[in-house]
Amino acid sequence: MSRKGSDFAGLSVAIVTPFKDGEVDYDTLNAQVDFQIEAGTKCLVPVGTTGESPTLSHEEHERVISAVVQAAAGRAKVMAGTGSNSTAEAIRLTKWAAKEGSDAGLLVAPYYNKPTQEGFYQHFKAISEAVDIPLCVYNIPGRTGKNIEPETIARLAELTNITMVKEATGQMDQASQILGTTDLTLLSGDDSMTLPYLSVGGEGIISVVGNIIPKDMIVLLDAFNAGDARTACELHHKLFTLCRDLLGLATNPIPIKAAMQLLGRDTGDLRLPMTALDDQGLKALQATLTEYGLL
Repeated sequence: MSRKGSDFAGLSVAIVTPFKDGEVDYDTLNAQVDFQIEAGTKCLVPVGTTGESPTLSHEEHERVISAVVQAAAGRAKVMAGTGSNSTAEAIRLTKWAAKEGSDAGLLVAPYYNKPTQEGFYQHFKAISEAVDIPLCVYNIPGRTGKNIEPETIARLAELTNITMVKEATGQMDQASQILGTTDLTLLSGDDSMTLPYLSVGGEGIISVVGNIIPKDMIVLLDAFNAGDARTACELHHKLFTLCRDLLGLATNPIPIKAAMQLLGRDTGDLRLPMTALDDQGLKALQATLTEYGLL
């Protein structure tokens, strides 16, 4: 079946927000945008979880969105993270992203206040009615404390500009139900789940590991889409340990920022309450990067 968000299929990368001396480093941010576009990344996703959006001020959040749109300059799509547990704030941020030229908005489920399923529906419905750009519902109960049930996502799929779901529950049954009952494009929210989700009808990934190896993720996606399941499976297993450690050694984005620092692509600076990877984690990460061939 034709899915209404298929123009965002493929590799999207949830880019980090680089900091230097406590401030957003816009020169490095621009360099990271260029790195992704040169690698063939289809869509850039700033100010999501990986972009440390919870620690950015509202002004910084807006400026990072604007900077990425300007740096991309139409060479790749931009799906800005504009979600919030306040519906009014999510509307404001999504309107800003639309005004600045973002191609879509990534809307995380309201966190901490744990709305009912009807609350989830009304939240996303209000945002969809306030803007015209495509919207991606981001379901990550491990962060937000509550699952958006497949039946609620099916209701949301009836809204014209809700076109995608970023699925980060790790539940294949949920992904299958969403794909079987809606025309939404499903994007994996976990790098290690990319191939499993593709196998049931998913169309891409919003990637963390893509910050350092976007070309390898693209090769996996291309192999699957070409019908070369054997190569896709081999790449999945090659990528697995790296994907696991970048999300498992510590809370995202601590490991990916440490990896980028080791590879000379970021200062590795984080904002509290995020703290640097400890010595044990750093040794494990170095070993994983070395085994993969990056160090």
